[in-house]
Amino acid sequence: MIHAVLHDSKDTVAVAVVEGITAGMELSCWNMEEDKIITVKATQDIPIGHKVALVNMNDGDTVFKYSVDIGKVVAPIHAGDHAHVHNIKTKRW
Repeated sequence: MIHAVLHDSKDTVAVAVVEGITAGMELSCWNMEEDKIITVKATQDIPIGHKVALVNMNDGDTVFKYSVDIGKVVAPIHAGDHAHVHNIKTKRW
């Protein structure tokens, strides 16, 4: 089963594509660019459509989704964490 999808190998987050992801689950994430599966253990519940971190990120790091810079980290994020507005902000403001 595929739990999350990332479009590009440089992506630091993947998008959850199934409901019911809970902390402790081993997630299968499909890397579409390389057509391979990578795994990450969810450290928090991840709602469908939300992002799961694939790598550890620190304050100020750039977050990539769909190979696009979607913002900067404003609170430390660990691989498997729920990545959302509480720990990522736009760089525009």
